[in-house]
Amino acid sequence: MTGFTYPEGGPLADLLVEATGSTLGEAFANLALGMFNAMTPIEGIAEEEEFTLEAEGMDMESLLFNLMDEFLYLNDVEFLVPRRIDIQVDMDGFTAKARCVGERFSRETHEVGIAVKAVTYHMMEIAEEEKSWRVQMVFDT
Repeated sequence: MTGFTYPEGGPLADLLVEATGSTLGEAFANLALGMFNAMTPIEGIAEEEEFTLEAEGMDMESLLFNLMDEFLYLNDVEFLVPRRIDIQVDMDGFTAKARCVGERFSRETHEVGIAVKAVTYHMMEIAEEEKSWRVQMVFDT
């Protein structure tokens, strides 16, 4: 489950995305999908291409930051947008591996949303709740 909000009056400079999942990997995946859904509606993305990415960090916050930064880099360079993401997180080694299915973004066939410029640590939260995980992050737009 994901959600994103804009400041009152519409998007200005930041996008706050909050996501949950039954595992930390699922919460991270939903966070990435929330970011991409703001960039272009995910329901318009076909499942045509498989791709993977990996990230590591010194702690969970830097792992999440680096993972989202890798997703953004892959989008910026390869124009890849996932429709489905499966992320495996090694919580002891602070590494993550993501398997994705999606397609390359095209202005001719996809709706253009907001441009996400950067990942930030601002308001980042990673919380284990009773039977789930909740994460949130602010993206610079």
